[in-house]
Order: sequence, then C-alpha cells, then structure tokens
Amino acid sequence: MERIGFLSFGHWGPGQGSRTRTAGEALVQGIELAVAAEELGVDGAFFRVHHFARQQASPFPLLAAIAARTRRIEIGTGVIDMRYENPLYMAEEAAATDLISGGRLQLGISRGSPEPARLGASAFGYVPRDGETDADMARRHTELFRKAVTGAGVAEADPRYAGGATGLLPVQPQSPGLGERIWWGAGTRKTAVWAAELGMNLMSSTLLTEDTGVPFHELQAEQIQLFRDTWQAAGHSHQPRISVSRSVLPIVDDEDRRYFAGSALRDGRDQVGIIDGLTARFGKSYVGEPDRLAEELAADTAVQAADTLLLTVPNQLGVEFNAKLLGNVARYIAPSLGWNPSRE
Repeated sequence: MERIGFLSFGHWGPGQGSRTRTAGEALVQGIELAVAAEELGVDGAFFRVHHFARQQASPFPLLAAIAARTRRIEIGTGVIDMRYENPLYMAEEAAATDLISGGRLQLGISRGSPEPARLGASAFGYVPRDGETDADMARRHTELFRKAVTGAGVAEADPRYAGGATGLLPVQPQSPGLGERIWWGAGTRKTAVWAAELGMNLMSSTLLTEDTGVPFHELQAEQIQLFRDTWQAAGHSHQPRISVSRSVLPIVDDEDRRYFAGSALRDGRDQVGIIDGLTARFGKSYVGEPDRLAEELAADTAVQAADTLLLTVPNQLGVEFNAKLLGNVARYIAPSLGWNPSRE
C-alpha cells in the first residue's frame, strides 16, 4: 500500500448532529480537512461529485482552493459523472486546477451512478444521440475530454484571429502529464478491462454492479487482476495506478464508540442488492478495534492488490472528528499494510 487518501461525499444538511449544515460549510470544511490530512502525512484528498443533491457538485473550485492551501497532497475526484460534462470546458478547468497544484490532480471520472433527477443530464443540455445509451454518451464525452487534455486539436483555427494559423487548435491551458492521471471508476470487470485498453488508471469503489457469489474483496481483486493483465497486453508506456475505497472506522475512544458501535454489528458483512436495475455486491464496512481492523484489511485481497486506499469519511461529523479518524488509521492501522506517512 503506497498511498492512503480520504474520499468525502461532501454531504451537507440540517440533520440531527450535523456539523456541516450548509453548502458553504461543506466546501470550507473540505479545504480544512485536506490541510489537516496533509499535516498527518495522508497522501490524497478526493471528493465525490453528485448533481441535484446536497453534496459536492462542482469540484474544480474546491480542488483549486485546496491546491492553493497545500503543497504535497494529491487532490482528486471519485468520480465525476461524464454524462453531465462539457468535455472541452472540463479540460480547461482540469488543466488550470492541475497547474495551480503543481501537477497533483488525480481525476476520477465515469459513466456515473443513479442521480435524484430523472434524465438529469438532459437538464444540463446533454442527450444521447440516436442509438446511444447514457453510458455511450459518457464514453463519447470522455473520449473528447481525454483528447483535449493531451493537447489534440479540437477546433478549426480562424486565420484572421489566430495569427495566420490554420488547422485544429487545442484548448488552453495545457498541463503536461495530466493525461496519465485520469482514472476510470469501473463498476464491473468488463469496464476495468476497457479502461486498461485505453490507458486510464483504475478506481474501484465499495460496490460492483455484478455478483458471482464470492466475497466482495475477491471479486474486486479479480477485477484488478484483469485490469493489470489487459494493461500489460496493451503495452502502455507508463505504469498504472489502482485505488480501492473502504469504510474504515476504528473505535479508539468513547466518541467513536457512540457513533459506530451499532455499525460494527450491522455493516460487518457484504450485502447484495439492486442498483440501476442490476444486481450489485456491496463491500462491508471495517468497524472496530484498530488491531482487529488491521488484521481484516491485511486479509482483504483487493486492498493488497491496489496501490492506493481511499477511506470514505463521515464528513458531516466535522473536520476535527475526521482528522482524528484519519490520524487513528494512519497511526494504528495503515503501517501494518506497508504504508508510511508522506512528509515534506
């Protein structure tokens, strides 16, 4: 395990016990938690993107603000729903954010998950072409976005206003190396293979929209191995990155026990359900004493197969609590996985 980061879903609202009651608080606390995580030696600050919900929706202002307040920590998304995106405008925003960060952006993208709005992408002006599915449209947007961030020309030059230039112009600015830091959020083994063929890194979460009857971590480890095999066969020039997400909640004091003792009994095993009309297997949460969690994570074959572990955090419990949670993982659990804290 080379890197450990946190993944925040950015929830906000006036619910009982919430310390993140407004959108403004969610944004500012996201920045503050990233600063605290860097001080702890944690390697990454990642944010989930959802639309029409009380969660983070426009990640680039947040990531740029974190970039300006930090020096080392990776910043990223997990994931941006490409059905909703203007690929060229997104390429400009991504490059600008990456330049501000000094090349620390790790951008997770995907077809996305179900959203609260019916046909929400159409409200943004994006509708599948005839014969296309939502997933096809997301992949089409992804293809154009990836071309744009790697400097390909995408718009015909007008010699009158382009200094006499002809041919296709790339979007500006460009940030060298960003094209190798694009991750695909794969929900199946098949999409992981597709991502490897195209040279995108693999981001795998706490659910897969398929089920073969084996434990979640074994199914995810199979997905990772298929990704690696395909990457090698494709002959890409750079090495891939692979992340998995886990809910890891060490119980160290009475405050932790008050919040999570019930979860230890309720969420300590895989679950199978239906999402977006497909059978899905959901990975268990890791809740309990740190020594036991270290042993369980060491036996998690997908965690062992990945180079990056993203810890989902209960962001509505506030910065102080989540910094304590990350510190407990970094202090009591992560070293047993082979991880060492990053420092300036």
